[in-house]
Amino acid sequence: MRLGVGAALVGGELVDGDVEVVDGRVAAIGVGAPGGSWIAAPGFVDLQVNGFAGVDFSASGEDGHAVAGAALLAGGVTAFQPTIITGPIDSMAAAVAQVPGPDGAPRVIGAHLEGPFISPLRPGAHDASLVQFPDSATLEVLLAAGPVSQVTLAPELPGAAALIDALVARGVTVACGHTDADAATAHRAFDRGANAVSHLFNAMRRPEPRDPGIGFAALGREDVFVTLIVDGNHLADDTVRTVWRAVGDRLVLITDAVAAAGAPDGDYTLGGTLPIHSEGGAVRTPGGSLAGSILTMLDAVRNAHALGIPLAAALSAATEAPARMARRPDLGRLEPGARADLVVLDDSLNLDRVLFAGETVAGQ
Repeated sequence: MRLGVGAALVGGELVDGDVEVVDGRVAAIGVGAPGGSWIAAPGFVDLQVNGFAGVDFSASGEDGHAVAGAALLAGGVTAFQPTIITGPIDSMAAAVAQVPGPDGAPRVIGAHLEGPFISPLRPGAHDASLVQFPDSATLEVLLAAGPVSQVTLAPELPGAAALIDALVARGVTVACGHTDADAATAHRAFDRGANAVSHLFNAMRRPEPRDPGIGFAALGREDVFVTLIVDGNHLADDTVRTVWRAVGDRLVLITDAVAAAGAPDGDYTLGGTLPIHSEGGAVRTPGGSLAGSILTMLDAVRNAHALGIPLAAALSAATEAPARMARRPDLGRLEPGARADLVVLDDSLNLDRVLFAGETVAGQ
């Protein structure tokens, strides 16, 4: 089967020609002469999804995961990390236990624990009364509950270094976030194996001329991925453009989506208990703070491209880069032999089709 596209995203570049799919895998790329302006790309990989389609992953059962997963897949997300935010440890463990295995559709990479080991000075929408200093016994409870693929923590907290070591040894991605870390502390965490920062500049130490903080420390390195919420609310346009120019292919687009994403405006929860309200394209707590987003990955790509980021780079930040950050070479790839988890975009960047294992699951 040929997809009927004029180009495909391969290794961060748009390669002219069609794509052929056989038995659920990409068989060939660059097939024939360019025949139009439509584009094939790997399916989107979202590493931070708190909820979707009315479902809060911190408080959902199997049915909730099925509902949210189907809606994400229809929007082009073929792999993602359900994100569990700070809460009582037994509640977090119960939420992790509900995370599906890796063989469903879309593919679940594992749970992303955003907390509880975060700074009480930078909690964002998290309940500051429930954050904890890093503790190996608590970590073991959470890791034993189900598949955990990423942990976001504040590296300046007492005991954080030992947790970073333990997580890296197990192959769990460590990101620094919700943190008041200065640059020196950030570099020590990165040197230990933390390889990312979560939603750069949001819920972290503000940079100053002689105190660049963790944000600028990450921008200046070549081994740290930077995740951004490009929804027009969390970051100024100039900030997004500057970050992309600094990090290039280390830019990872995330949605930080909550239950209100893919659902009507109204009242929802975050973390199982926190009331949030969606209206006018933003989600806020009763106190007015931003609380995740209603962003989709397709809109994240469109928004990034509209700010001047080349289309290939914007698509790579939603596909290839997050797969590399998660150390999953089986995801985010469009090349011969790769699984045909793909999206097809028309010349207006509308989603025409979603393929999962070579089968069309959305679109024509």
